[in-house]
Amino acid sequence: MNNRDVVQKLWGLCNILRDDGITYHQYVSELTYLLFLKMAQEIGSEADIPAGYRWKDLAGQAPDAQFDFYRRQLVILGTTKDATIRTIFANPTSLLRHAESLATLVAKIDEIDWYSVRREGLGDIYEGLLERNASEKKSGAGQYFTPRPLIETIVALMKPSAKEVIQDPAAGTGGFLVVANDYIARASGQKSKPPHFIGVELVQDTHRLLLMNAILHNMEGEFIHGDSLSAVDAARIPPADVVLTNPPFGNKRGGGLLGRRDLPHSTASKQLAFLQHIYLGLKPGGRAAVVVPDSVLYEGHAGKHVRRDLLDRCDLHTILRLPDGIFYASVTTNVLFFNRDDRGTADVWIYDMRSNVPVYGKRTPLLRADFAPFEAAYGSDPNGHSPRVDQGASGRFRRYSRDEIERRDLDLSISWLREERHGSAEAMLDLDDIAQRLRRLLDGISEDFDKLVELLPPEEVEHRP
Repeated sequence: MNNRDVVQKLWGLCNILRDDGITYHQYVSELTYLLFLKMAQEIGSEADIPAGYRWKDLAGQAPDAQFDFYRRQLVILGTTKDATIRTIFANPTSLLRHAESLATLVAKIDEIDWYSVRREGLGDIYEGLLERNASEKKSGAGQYFTPRPLIETIVALMKPSAKEVIQDPAAGTGGFLVVANDYIARASGQKSKPPHFIGVELVQDTHRLLLMNAILHNMEGEFIHGDSLSAVDAARIPPADVVLTNPPFGNKRGGGLLGRRDLPHSTASKQLAFLQHIYLGLKPGGRAAVVVPDSVLYEGHAGKHVRRDLLDRCDLHTILRLPDGIFYASVTTNVLFFNRDDRGTADVWIYDMRSNVPVYGKRTPLLRADFAPFEAAYGSDPNGHSPRVDQGASGRFRRYSRDEIERRDLDLSISWLREERHGSAEAMLDLDDIAQRLRRLLDGISEDFDKLVELLPPEEVEHRP
């Protein structure tokens, strides 16, 4: 039995839970409780699980007692002395409503050939389950899940090493950190000390999945249940050598600013606040790759101030314009590659992977091979210092000097290739220009509205229509 077979079998168990009204994402969280206990048995790491509340104790219960035992077991494990186990089972809320569903899950998990799974890698099985969850539109996780080929490309270009502190301030289930861990293991041949990872995740259920993922991949570091945009939690995050992340997009609503009063530029935009957290949290010479929406490249007000600050404090050497359709949410995105360098940015190289390419989706899946031309253009130096060639107006890779960017009023949403998929090139160019102008106008209105809300007394904010 290979990894794919096991993932398919585990995913198929979600059908058992449909009568209990459990969603795909809730199913993965529920399964995490059971898989943790079973995998701990398989790898012989049950010493810290309280005696009497291990997998064999659950599986050995009589049918009429198993359901009540499981609920009691979750509470016991959520209050045990071991910090890791306590975090995995923190505030456990089993959504199972029928004893028959639990009995079937336990029996089916026991039927799997776990010996072959151990050889294949328990972490890979679990990661495959998380990826399957994200691929199901009904789960709602796809719009947040960064495609694995994109993560692998970013990690390969950034070349993290075992001696570095590697951070993801919006870690989700840990995809960036897991791929970085695998990359380092292959590069070092498992001979060096384990890398030190810092992962921060706000949502408790997702943090549970992150911690489980880290355990199964034998990763060392700090996996924090917290908010990188909170001053209290941010103080717990050490400076990083490498940041790899896809932070959440959107605005903080409901009045008031985000909790990071230490950021130079106040903003209700989550992506702008995360970007500041990242470049301020890099060690001198540290490097980052950050997925951001198009609005970060062009919006005014706080957006313009943050871009200037980034260009002054860092070397923003590369921007990758990502193709449409790789996230379920209808948002166009980019990857910013930059280094902490007080000399600032001299040149920005932009690679257009968006124009005149297929719209990716289930019919046209995004593959690692699709990034090969960009990887070749980027070069082997993770800091973006490899020799590069400006491919001109008909090519995908172009260089823009700091002076040119200043003349554009710090607008980095630069495109030069004409779309040829629909209608005339001239018509598409005009439509693109109109669309960009409308986006900037709407973003400016949104930013002004947020600033107005911040000035309202709390009671008016609470009762506004």
